[in-house]
Amino acid sequence: MSTAVTAQLTDPVAKQRHPWRIVSGLLVIAVVILAARGVWGNHALDHATIARYLTYDSIMSGLKNTIVLALISMAIGVVAGFLIALMRVSHNPVLRAIGFAYVAVVRSIPLLLLILFVGNISLFWSGLDILNPVTKEVWFSWDTNDVITPFIASIIALALNEAAYMAEIIRSGLSAVDAGQREAANALGLGPTHTMLRVILPQALRIIIPPTGSQFITMIKMTSLVSVIAGGDLLTEAQNIAATNLRTLELLVVAFLWYLLVTGIATIGQTILERRLARGQRKG
Repeated sequence: MSTAVTAQLTDPVAKQRHPWRIVSGLLVIAVVILAARGVWGNHALDHATIARYLTYDSIMSGLKNTIVLALISMAIGVVAGFLIALMRVSHNPVLRAIGFAYVAVVRSIPLLLLILFVGNISLFWSGLDILNPVTKEVWFSWDTNDVITPFIASIIALALNEAAYMAEIIRSGLSAVDAGQREAANALGLGPTHTMLRVILPQALRIIIPPTGSQFITMIKMTSLVSVIAGGDLLTEAQNIAATNLRTLELLVVAFLWYLLVTGIATIGQTILERRLARGQRKG
């Protein structure tokens, strides 16, 4: 019996070879390259136009607005989702009912419809007034369109939608922590707030953070929907340019390339974060 075979029999952790994994991986790479080559080499695309508008001022402005929209909406969605999740796991039946109703209603509304609704909120309230509670005299008054601009409406709609999904993610993370942890904290004399912040939440974060990263990547892509109310995002700017030069395909490719880059960076960041969390969990 050869030395190599003997080593494999005696070593329980000897690595096995999987040639079909390499073959299937190479086939997938080949298909992707051929598809990308077929699209990029299409005569309908003007490569000079793509190169010209790739770093165009309005495109870069739209890209910045897309990133800002994603960051602000995600931050608001996480905070609001955490509060709603606390309502979902509360012992108060009224709070639980409110939290459940919010999640059920928002998740049943298409995001595009929610964006259109918030973007046209001035049809319901043409003005926002602050009144004297006694005399009903108007102290301050603003036009709704001046306060809720398309950009602000985009943030509100995206944040409202994200809060419902983050609430379920956070609720699942909190519920995954063993009930004995809370009982032990109570036995040590910790109050509800300290128990949540120092005992429950640190353990739940290992479950909450990975899907939150996926939600942020999805949020970056969902910002493109605000183009229906001219939210100033990347797709809005690309469509505005395409409306003037009639180079629709080229501007869509420009938007695609920037979305691909931004989501790719976010995906790499999410992968690094998940590996750090997994390593910390193994050490624990």
